[in-house]
Amino acid sequence: MSWFSRSSSEQSPAATRQDRKKCWESRDQYFECLDGAGVLTAGEEGTACTKSKFRYEKSCAKSWIDYFNKRRVLAEKQKDMLAQSQLQSQEANRKL
Repeated sequence: MSWFSRSSSEQSPAATRQDRKKCWESRDQYFECLDGAGVLTAGEEGTACTKSKFRYEKSCAKSWIDYFNKRRVLAEKQKDMLAQSQLQSQEANRKL
């Protein structure tokens, strides 16, 4: 898929539905591997997810990879904040 491998100065065609599907599938496999290795931030897994990381980086545009990786960390932080908020709410309700 040439649109992923071009330099940033070249104009690349839009991704097809098939390209997007392949990217999302490889992202999901890579993130599952990271979850299994207990790693939140992509790139910190060492050699644990080498094959799935290679497929992910080959299948997705760099801008997409950057977005997905940042979104993964942000989503986890949001889960933690929501859980903390729910605990505080439950404690406040018990005091009433």
